[in-house]
Amino acid sequence: MSQLDLRALRAELERDEKRCLKPYIDTEGNTSVGVGRNLTAVGISDSECDFMLENDIAKALRLLDRNLPWWRQLEPVRQRVLANMAFNLEYRLFTFKKALAAMEARDFSKAAEEMLASKWAVQVGERAQRLAKMMRTGAV
Repeated sequence: MSQLDLRALRAELERDEKRCLKPYIDTEGNTSVGVGRNLTAVGISDSECDFMLENDIAKALRLLDRNLPWWRQLEPVRQRVLANMAFNLEYRLFTFKKALAAMEARDFSKAAEEMLASKWAVQVGERAQRLAKMMRTGAV
């Protein structure tokens, strides 16, 4: 019995299914992504979800490190607030100029106030309330 050539199979599947890094609607009307992954019928596994989450957290932390050199000097709870917002907002976080300036100045009440006075706060509701409280108090 001969060995299946997985490398050749992968190349053939990528050629036939195409590699698509954003969701698309396939010929049957299913939402798919990657190399023919039918998200509608199959979804993703817990390990795939964990893998994507870890990658997305790392991306948010890199975004903060590149753009806000002071953020790692904050207390851990306040770092988590910024990381949570960066995860959710990506580059839109930098439109929070007054909130970020208040954080950098360590005026956490003002930062929380500015966070809550945003369209984002309306959109995410309880999440914004919780994160603003964490920013204000430095506690969970």
